[in-house]
Amino acid sequence: MDLIWKGVAGGLVTMLIAYLSKKGATLPGILPLFPTFSIIALLIMGARGDLGALQVSCLASARTVPAYLAFLVACYLALGHMDYRLAIGVGLLAWGATLAVMFLLPEIV
Repeated sequence: MDLIWKGVAGGLVTMLIAYLSKKGATLPGILPLFPTFSIIALLIMGARGDLGALQVSCLASARTVPAYLAFLVACYLALGHMDYRLAIGVGLLAWGATLAVMFLLPEIV
C-alpha cells in the first residue's frame, strides 16, 4: 500500500502539469522543480531507519542539480534545430553524460 500512494502522488503531479500546460507555459516549467520524486525517494530511504543512508540520498540528490541544468540547456539549444522529441533526447544524453562525469569520473581518477 505504501508504494501505491507514492505512485498516486507522482501521477497527480503529472496530471497537474498536463492541466497547467493548457493555461500557459510558465507553470508547467516550474512545477517539475517541486521535489515530488525526491520526497518519495527520501520517504523510502527514511522508512529504512538509517539516518546515514538518508543523508547520503540527500547529498546525491543535490549533486544532480548540474545534470538537470545540463538537460534543460541542451533541450533549449536543440529546440530550434530539431523536433521537440529529438531535442528531449539530446537533453537526456546531456543529463546522462553529466551524471556519468560527476559520479563515475572521481572513482576512476
